[in-house]
Amino acid sequence: MKTDDDNGADNVLREAQPEWLRWVVQQVNSLKYGTVQITVHDSRVTQVERIEKVRLDGLNQVKNKNSQ
Repeated sequence: MKTDDDNGADNVLREAQPEWLRWVVQQVNSLKYGTVQITVHDSRVTQVERIEKVRLDGLNQVKNKNSQ
C-alpha cells in the first residue's frame, strides 16, 4: 500500500524513466486537443510527433453573437 511517505520511491521511478518517456508525458499533459505519435525502429523510439488541434466552434459562436 502506498503512503504519502513513499514520495522518494516516486522520484526514483521518474529518474529511471527514459528521457523520451518524460518528454512524451509532458507533451500529452500540455495538449487540450491533439495527437502525440511515437515512431519505433528496431525496438527503439526514434521520433515523437505532436499535432495540436484548435477547436473553432467557440470562435464561431462568439462571432455570431457580436454580429447580432
